[in-house]
Amino acid sequence: MPVRSLSISLLLLRLSVFLVMFVWTIDKFVNPEHASGVFEKFYGLGGFGVWPMWALGVIELVILLAFVAGVARTWTYGFVVIAHGVSTLAAFGLYLQPFDHLLFFAAWPMWAACIALFLLREHDQYTVGGSS
Repeated sequence: MPVRSLSISLLLLRLSVFLVMFVWTIDKFVNPEHASGVFEKFYGLGGFGVWPMWALGVIELVILLAFVAGVARTWTYGFVVIAHGVSTLAAFGLYLQPFDHLLFFAAWPMWAACIALFLLREHDQYTVGGSS
């Protein structure tokens, strides 16, 4: 595969993964009660109020902006792999009822895209600072 095709593919993967994770992050600001409910239902972590959700949202937002810019790739791409992986595995019970939760299956190819980005991070050239 020519280098340009690989670079464009990685850019498109990074932008699309960012879009999904950005919306999840914004949910913590716009609807912190919903985000808190997700933490309780899927991670067993209840009792988060507005301020903890906003604080988590700020941390996620900073990391995601660095990710979409291609900064500190090992750390930011790694964070995205782990964060999305945890959310994918936390919903594992829903995969056992596939026809009731079809949209949750989209998490698996997205996680694969996150892993591919991490593994190919050295080839991701359309970033702040260009190639590493």
